[in-house]
Amino acid sequence: MKMSVIYWSQTGNTQAMADAIADGARKAGAEVNLLAVDAAKASDAKDCDLLALGCPSMGAEQLEESEFEPYFQSIEGELAGKKVALFGSYGWGDGQWMREWCDRAGAAGASVYNGEGLILNETPDDAGLDACRAFGSGFAGVS
Repeated sequence: MKMSVIYWSQTGNTQAMADAIADGARKAGAEVNLLAVDAAKASDAKDCDLLALGCPSMGAEQLEESEFEPYFQSIEGELAGKKVALFGSYGWGDGQWMREWCDRAGAAGASVYNGEGLILNETPDDAGLDACRAFGSGFAGVS
């Protein structure tokens, strides 16, 4: 399985999640391409079996607007039939941004892994990183 893990991170929290998800997926046998969104092309999302996308909650519980949102919009029309996992960190709110993002990906035709994504509050601790590795491993095992 080829997996792309594409993320945006301002403070490093979502990057730590992405690293752990990629690690878990590799240990499960996936070939993983780990990219910050500013280095990703639309083909990185299209030319993989599994796509994991990470973005923290920003502002009023929304995706980051200057880099991640435009990238997501550029690939949104290509998500039909794609297996997608969504993840990110947050510092406030209750995860509304993730629920809306999962709904949006599902409406685009993606099959959203576990139906709700993975969110962690602030900086991931050891238990949070373990949850990320398990998330990546589980997603890599999706057939």
